[in-house]
Amino acid sequence: MLYFDHNATSPLHPAARQAWLDASERFIGNPSSPHRIGARADAALSEARERLARILGCDALDLVFTSGATESANTVFHHAARTIPPDAEVWLSAIEHPCVTAAARHHFAKRLRWIPVTREGVLDRNWLEKQLKRSHPRLIAVMAANNETGVVQPWHDVLRLCRERDVPFLCDAVQWIGKLRAQGLGECDFTMGSAHKFGGPRGVGFLKCPKHGRFEPLLRGGSQEEARRAGTENVPGVLAMLAALEVREESMKDDLQSRSHAIVRKCGLQRAMIESILNQLPGTEIVGAKHFRLWNTICLLMPEVDCRVRWVVKLDKLGVAVSTGSACASGKEEPSPVLTAMGYTPAQAARALRFSAGWETTREDWEQLLDLLLQAQLEIKPRRKK
Repeated sequence: MLYFDHNATSPLHPAARQAWLDASERFIGNPSSPHRIGARADAALSEARERLARILGCDALDLVFTSGATESANTVFHHAARTIPPDAEVWLSAIEHPCVTAAARHHFAKRLRWIPVTREGVLDRNWLEKQLKRSHPRLIAVMAANNETGVVQPWHDVLRLCRERDVPFLCDAVQWIGKLRAQGLGECDFTMGSAHKFGGPRGVGFLKCPKHGRFEPLLRGGSQEEARRAGTENVPGVLAMLAALEVREESMKDDLQSRSHAIVRKCGLQRAMIESILNQLPGTEIVGAKHFRLWNTICLLMPEVDCRVRWVVKLDKLGVAVSTGSACASGKEEPSPVLTAMGYTPAQAARALRFSAGWETTREDWEQLLDLLLQAQLEIKPRRKK
């Protein structure tokens, strides 16, 4: 079966699997235990923290190992709710991942402000800059790259604006890491990453946070992670995560613009696929077509068809796994907040399909995907015009 849903989760990389097996045999102790077996596990964890810090460009003590992005996001907003003034605002881009928006709404329901995006799905920098001259939020959250559209966000510019105004900045880098170079993300006050998005195991990730000052942990019950996250650390998971990330970073080595030859080739495959789709599937639209997107992600609005037959279901039966931005307007599911923020109607959003490839996805895979899309179109009943 063709797998084009890497943005949801990617297959475990062989290097990560081997690292997990090795660590499970070698480091059997609890890193907090005082004996030598525990000390070995703690040393392995510390080394992994140093390796991750070098990749991100931060201090090792800035890093907290978590179970993934959802825990990291909840930790940040839990911390913010207990450390910022009770009348202070928190600003989020309108296209943040649900783990960010849900956590923010839980703690700041009446103090949230949404940063708009353009029709191309890019953060409106002019709006943000103007509003920052009038107001002073105590936290801004902007993702590095969108999970649905693949559109890359101007997080470097947002970081600069936040630095100038002394506003803490949270960057959800879950989709960026492993696809583009991670160097520089460590400069953000808070950065989130999740292993299973780039070939690591599920259930492990990290949060980069300030090592100095008061920090309110979400999980309590132990002094692990410098008292910022209680619970016995997942040493095999962390080492497997680093093994996968280092493989991905090696693929992008020696390129200051994060556009290595490997990425250029991947971008070429994406462009060729888009051209073929537009030529052979009339009525399709590329979401975010005019802006730089992740090389692995294509979000399409498919031709209008009978809503009782969903593209994703038909493609699954044909042997290809893809994702959908939202369900058809059945009344049971809301349209994609991302596409809504970009100005698409619920009917348009219901036609969205996301194709997200991986490093191991080949040209032949893309070509086969196109063939299956054409076959699906022939089998799906066209929508009747009223």
